[in-house]
Amino acid sequence: MAAVPLIFLLLSFFTSIQGEPQYVMQDAALVHYIDRRILSIENRLEKCNKDIAEYVQEFWEFSKKMMSRLEGLNILTAELKNDMDHLLARMERAQRDIDYFESAKESSNTCVEIDEDLLEQQLIEDEESKRKVKVMLNASCNYMLAGIKSLKIVKKAGDTDGSWLKDPGKNYQKIYFLSGTKNKTVLEFANSRVFTESGKTQSTRRLTLPFPWQGTGHAIYNGFLFYHRHGSLNELIKFDIQKRNTTDQMLLLGVDETPAYKLNPSTKIDLAVDELGLWAIHTESDINGKLVITKIDPETMTVEHTWDTSCKSHNAEAAFMMCGALYVSYNSPDGGTSRIECIYDTLEAINPHEVPLLHFPKRQTSHSMMHYNAREKQLFAWDNGSQVIYKFLTKQKT
Repeated sequence: MAAVPLIFLLLSFFTSIQGEPQYVMQDAALVHYIDRRILSIENRLEKCNKDIAEYVQEFWEFSKKMMSRLEGLNILTAELKNDMDHLLARMERAQRDIDYFESAKESSNTCVEIDEDLLEQQLIEDEESKRKVKVMLNASCNYMLAGIKSLKIVKKAGDTDGSWLKDPGKNYQKIYFLSGTKNKTVLEFANSRVFTESGKTQSTRRLTLPFPWQGTGHAIYNGFLFYHRHGSLNELIKFDIQKRNTTDQMLLLGVDETPAYKLNPSTKIDLAVDELGLWAIHTESDINGKLVITKIDPETMTVEHTWDTSCKSHNAEAAFMMCGALYVSYNSPDGGTSRIECIYDTLEAINPHEVPLLHFPKRQTSHSMMHYNAREKQLFAWDNGSQVIYKFLTKQKT
């Protein structure tokens, strides 16, 4: 009878041995299933991350396009406002003319008397306006350009067109280098020596402007950079060089797409500085291709006075202001010897019929900018990729 329990024990032992492989196979299948599910989840997560990255990229490109369009819309809004102001001014002048002709028609007997009185009043007002302008400009500035004495090639660097400047206010020694007709990076050199030594870069500072410039007609005056904003019709920017931010801006009325100089089409507005302050040189569509000069208050960025000159834009390459007078340099479209053929004096002290023809030293090239430095009494110019300085002779205004 003792053998019967033993048999049962042996049967249960063999049965347990045979059942272990079955459990092991079931566990392996479960692990394999879990691995496949995890792999599937990882693939889905990877696809999800890829889709999110594509959505982010598309959204970034979309936002970039929207910002560009908004910037263009702001420019168009400013141009439209400028056109509306110009149109309103013309409508006001037209209305005044209509009112005058209607009043003249109603009283034809006194037409001559009214016209003479009006003319006399206008002459008095014009003389008073000229007197105020001369006082404002300090008429004691009484010398003019008599001849170009010498040429010094300082350096050859940057693009074919560009501008290099020195602040004529106080005792500034720094040189500012603006290469190209569209850019937003200004190089600042500690002095002229560092500028001429190409290998010396330790004293060079890069200034990044908030907006790119247009053309080569920039000006630096009393620590501020004034320039025409690229993409705008007539927006001028005032940039604080020390603080590196924009402090003011203005719209110069009357400016259109016509360049100031036909031989330098990228420059629509040329800014200049002389003994009397800040000026803008440009053209208007209704004055037959003649240059216009506008006196600007650099503190308030407002127009003080405007003059329609007799100097033509055709074949002009550059210009500068000296002692309240505009000097325009002309050349041939294929390049040649530059010469000053037209001078317009806002103080009316220079006789336009006695202006001599002034030739620059012979270099068969062309200028993309000319700026007069009142403190050093010399011209800074950009001559076909070379930065040059002209020294000159002066004489008393006649």
